[in-house]
Parts: sequence; structure tokens; C-alpha cells
Amino acid sequence: MTSGSNSKLWGGRFSESTSDLMEAFSESVSFDRRLYRQDIAGSQAHARMLHKVGVLGAADTQAIVDGLDAIRAEIDAGRFEWKTELEDVHMNIESALTQRIGEAGKRLHTGRSRNDQVATDVRLYLREAIDALLEVIERLALGLLDLAEREADTVMPGFTHLQVAQPVTFGHHMLAWREQVLRDHARLLDARKRVNVLPLGSAALAGTVYPIDRAYVAEQLGFDAVTRNSLDAVSDRDFAIEFCAAASLIMVHLSRWSEELILWSTPMFGFVDLPDRYCTGSSIMPQKKNPDVPELVRGKTGRVIGDLQALLVLMKGQPLAYNRDNQEDKEPLFDALDTVSACLRIYAELIPSVTVNRPRCRAAAAAGYSTATDLADYLVRKGLAFRDAHHAVGAAVAYAVSKACDLSELSLQELQGFSALIEADVFGAITLEGSLAARNHVGATAPDQVRAAIAQARAQSSP
Repeated sequence: MTSGSNSKLWGGRFSESTSDLMEAFSESVSFDRRLYRQDIAGSQAHARMLHKVGVLGAADTQAIVDGLDAIRAEIDAGRFEWKTELEDVHMNIESALTQRIGEAGKRLHTGRSRNDQVATDVRLYLREAIDALLEVIERLALGLLDLAEREADTVMPGFTHLQVAQPVTFGHHMLAWREQVLRDHARLLDARKRVNVLPLGSAALAGTVYPIDRAYVAEQLGFDAVTRNSLDAVSDRDFAIEFCAAASLIMVHLSRWSEELILWSTPMFGFVDLPDRYCTGSSIMPQKKNPDVPELVRGKTGRVIGDLQALLVLMKGQPLAYNRDNQEDKEPLFDALDTVSACLRIYAELIPSVTVNRPRCRAAAAAGYSTATDLADYLVRKGLAFRDAHHAVGAAVAYAVSKACDLSELSLQELQGFSALIEADVFGAITLEGSLAARNHVGATAPDQVRAAIAQARAQSSP
């Protein structure tokens, strides 16, 4: 530690300068500089408000606003010099402003603290990021809708326990994926409401003695409301945690899709083909075509869930109000944002270009006795109790397995050996197309229902 007075903007209380090790350990400008646009917008709104209430003169206000515009242009152009010794984005910009316009720059921080300033910046940044994510999700949902429409009649096996269960359509499966991202869209919209509340004016923790007009600042910055409690406002990071929770769910959904695409693109399944531009090869095996996008998304899911855990653990032991611990909120938040954004964007590009191997999908549905439940339902409609029908069909499946054929390939006489209730009309019930067509109600897999769901979705405005 070097001796001498402290040159920090907050250094009046201190007789020593901070050590080099402390400088490196405590700085955040290396990662929070991405908040510069929001920090400048918040400062300009704050300056205009100070002028409105008579705290700041017109000349000083104009100098601050113009000076901040010039600094933003420098940063945009890559000409701004970020200084680690100034700790964070806020001090870097304020120091540059004071150097540029003199005494007026020192008046900007009147009536606020870095505590409410950073909380405002992060909320502004996250609000913009959520809006961008919502647009990507809407594109992804539309891509799923297009793929579902293209494959509305494509028969494939539906699975439970990763065993062939009942026939569904590929279009129905894509609509199931779409339901997941629609919930993600709704969650982000809901989280945005709690993000879009202005903490500026809370100052360090207790508010300020100046006659500020918080509603005017909120109006300038597009916030829906102002926070109701200054202690909570500067220390709250629920909104960041809530976003990371929503992002984690988005990633879980994408990871589940990834698992299916990875399986479906293997030669053993062969249901889909992914475009070469989203795959890579092997350095040793010339035949390989690896599904890198789904694999990477599946891997990155753990990263975003880890970001959520980091924020939860960060906040769990903090007393009110602000603590320096909260500097650690930004890196996991930014990482979650960057990761979920990249994954959504690449899936929005990938989904419309997936090629479905319809014959392979149909053959897989036919090979797994997926219409066994249809035969049981047929017997129930003929008057047999379901449990008895279940037992009879189980015996029929065992017999078909022994003959290495499908139920629909058994003769009427063979089928009647398991129940005298079976008649010639049974074959209309146990074909793949018959099974699909029979499930003709809202939310089910019949091609007519899939097309109806698509038409309804297209008629809706969003997403």
C-alpha cells in the first residue's frame, strides 16, 4: 500500500491510496462497461430532473447532457479510455465528464448514489435484453409452426420411457415444443414487469434530502413505476434471479429438444437430417456428421443453471441494504443473457431447415406395436372391461412378437383367438392412420387437429 492522499472520487475520508492488488481485486469496469449506454441515459434523465426541481442550472444541465452524448459517441467508436483505477463504468464516465466540462460534471451526482445508479442501469439493460429475447422467441415459435404445418401428416412414434408408445404426427411433436417456448415467452413478459421499476432516487439506502421528482425520471426512461422502499430498492436483485430462473427454463427446454435431435439424427433413428452448416466432422473418422448445435446447447444449459445458482447463493446471506457482494451479480447475469440469447438465435435459424425422413419415422411407428392401445380401446367399445381388454391385447402383442410382425399384419382369425369380440372392422382401428385419425379432439394428434391448432396460432397476434 502506498502512502499519500487517496485520489478516488470518494477518497476524501482516506489517507492512503488503495493498493495495486486491491485495485485489481475490486474493479468491475472490465465487465460492467457494457452498461455504458444505460448509465449515460440514466445520468441524463437525472440531470434533467435536477434542473426541473431547481437544483441544477440550465447551463450546467445542458453541459452535462451534451458532454454525456459526446462520451457515448467516443465509447461507440472505441476511442474511450477505460481506467481500472476508476473502478467501474459509473466512475469512468463521471470522471471523463468532469474532465470534459469542468465543475458542472461534479454536480451530476447530487441526490443519488452508485447504489441506486447501478440498480437502475442493470434494470434498463435487462429490460432491453428481455425485449430482444422476446423477438427471437417469436421467430422461433413461428419456425416451429411452419415445420409443424409441413409435417402435419407425418407419422412418427410417440415415446414414453423412450419406448415406442403410440403414434403421433411430427407436426404434433413440433407443436409440443412450441408450447414450451410460449410459456417461456409468457414468463419473460411477466418478469419484465418487475424489472421495469425505477430505483433511482433511493440514493445510498434512505432516499435523499433534495426535492427530487422520481416520476419524471421514470417517465423519461420508460419505467412503469418507481420503487416503494429505498432500502429494498438498492439491495434487491430478485429481478435478476427471476430472469435467470426463466432463462434456465428456456435452456432446459432447448436441451430437451437437443437430446431428441441428437437421437433422431443418428443412423439408428434416422428421423431427421440437420443441415451441414450446423454440424461438424471428425478429425479421424471421415464418415462422421456430428450434431454440434444440439450438443453445445445441451452443454450450455448447465452453465445457465449455474448462473442462477450463483445469484441465489450470492443473495442468501446479505443483510439490508446494499453490500459490495452485489458487484458479483453482473457476471452471472450477463453470462446467462449472452448464453440463452445465442442458443435461441441459433435454434431459430436451425429449426426451419430441419429435414424429416418421413418413411423412417413411419417405419419406426409401425415397428413398436404403437397401436396396441387402439386395439384395447376397440375392445372396450365392443363392451369388454378395459382391464380385460388390456390383458387380451398384451397376449396378442406377445403373439405378434413371436411371429415378428405388427398387430395389423395378423389375420382376423388370429386376432379373434384373443377375443371373440373382434370383427373385420378392427383393421380400421389398428392402422397407424386410423390411430391418428381417431384422436380427433382439441390438443390431440389427429392431423386435422394439428392443422386446426396451426390455423388458430396463426390467427393470434403474438407470439
